[in-house]
Amino acid sequence: MLRRGPRPPLPKSTHDMVREARIQKVLGGHGVPVPEILAVCEDESLLGVPFYLMSRLDGTVVTDTIPAHLSPAEQRRATSEAVVDTLVALHGIDVTGGELATLGSPQGYLGRQVDRFRGLWEVNTTRGLPAVERISDWLGHNLPASQAASVVHGDYRMGNLMFAPQAPARVLAILDWEMATLGDPLADLSVTHWRIWGTSPPRTPKPAVLPPRSNSPRSPRYLTRRRPAERHQSRMGLDLTPLPWYQTLALWKAVIFCEAVYTRWQRGERPNDTVFGPSLETGVPRLLETAGQYAGLTVTTRR
Repeated sequence: MLRRGPRPPLPKSTHDMVREARIQKVLGGHGVPVPEILAVCEDESLLGVPFYLMSRLDGTVVTDTIPAHLSPAEQRRATSEAVVDTLVALHGIDVTGGELATLGSPQGYLGRQVDRFRGLWEVNTTRGLPAVERISDWLGHNLPASQAASVVHGDYRMGNLMFAPQAPARVLAILDWEMATLGDPLADLSVTHWRIWGTSPPRTPKPAVLPPRSNSPRSPRYLTRRRPAERHQSRMGLDLTPLPWYQTLALWKAVIFCEAVYTRWQRGERPNDTVFGPSLETGVPRLLETAGQYAGLTVTTRR
């Protein structure tokens, strides 16, 4: 299988296929389920961009429907447990020495995330949503102390997990390592939590931002929304008290990613997108309001 990024011009530090292949090579040596990297090409004269070749795996990526072998009640629970346990195993790898220690700098990771995404908002929006800056300021003024350093995938979700083709449920491979670095495991957990288990803070109605699909672990027999974080905590031993800060960060970053999609759609750069792009006109503000709820802030984004 060949993986390559889009043609230039590319934003700085994005779609670095050489780095992504290197990360998977290193992590594969530590038992992380990743495809085998067969070859890496940095010569842009061939395809216009660097690329790499990886082994083809026989597995299932859960998208719009639940595969038959993962549909029974016991396999639904096993699926959500496998999602959490595979993330725990990734976060449990010692990153203090060897080649792993060169993959990033965990010190100051949270502050850099806030600064980086604040800058991305400024170049990816054409409308005024003051709540973005308000939440950004709140995040910056309330940075928690990281309790651990780990490999952070950055986009750990169902669409980036390949499951074995037969029961029992088992993660065969973690895919798409473009955003991976060394950082705070609770930041990774929070991204996973909202991408898979939903966005609503406890005791608040669930907004119709990204409605659950048939494959969502919010469906019957999967772990309920509190259990994934508790399962991660029972194995990692991290204090979950500051988790609302991390969940605010995850949702605020999602706002900025989605706004970039909305701006591209507005400019006509997504001509075949007739659903997702248009939905972000109101979807981004709703997601922003939810981020504010996690932070304990009242934010108004609707006119």
